[in-house]
Order: sequence, then C-alpha cells, then structure tokens
Amino acid sequence: MNSKEKMTREITEFHQDIEKWFQGRSEDREALYQKLLSGFLPEFKMINGNGDTVTLAAFSDWLPTVYGKFPERKVYVENIEVEHSDHHGLATYTEIQMTGNTSNKRQSSAVFLLNPERALWLHLVENWI
Repeated sequence: MNSKEKMTREITEFHQDIEKWFQGRSEDREALYQKLLSGFLPEFKMINGNGDTVTLAAFSDWLPTVYGKFPERKVYVENIEVEHSDHHGLATYTEIQMTGNTSNKRQSSAVFLLNPERALWLHLVENWI
C-alpha cells in the first residue's frame, strides 16, 4: 500500500468506526475503543472547530462519554486530498455529521507520520463550514 492509500484508508476507516461508536453499534466495545485510538501517536493534538486544543489523553477520556449517545448519527468524509513525502503526509478532507435533519460540516487538515504498515495521526485542525 502506498502512502496516499495509507492516509486515505486511515481517514475513511476512522470515520466509519467513530460512526459505529456514536451509534453504540459494536459487539466488542473495548476492541472498537482500542481500534479508534490505535491510529494516533501519543503526541497527537487536535484543534477543534471551536478553537480548543484537544490532546490524545483528553480525546481518549471523552470517547466513553459518547458511546451510543447518537444512535441516528451518520458520519461521512468527502474530498480527501493527500500530499506526502516518504515519512509524513498532509491530508485535507470534509467531514459531515448528520443526526436526523441536523448536519454539521467541518473542513479538516491532518498531518500523519508514515510507517511501513500505516499512517498515524499526529495533528488535526478542524474548521466549521
């Protein structure tokens, strides 16, 4: 798998899994929790749409509070664009979350470090659109 495929796969699978998490749709909650976190480097930080910085520790503490909280929520990604070197990459994409008739969109930019197996999230910036 090339670097572009690794990053695209990481983005796509993470959003599929976070949708399952929000919906509470997992036969093994702990395994899904570990899978969600396994793609992040310990140094990961996110700047969310509100401008708040979220560390991996804060994100991992937040996840259990939203398991099954949004059974109707759908999560989509579109317009994934990727640039990369041999060891890191930058991806931009649009994330859409729909709950009933309510939707929110964010434009996201993510920095990944690449290893032979996969792309790992290092930094994420989200802007509401």
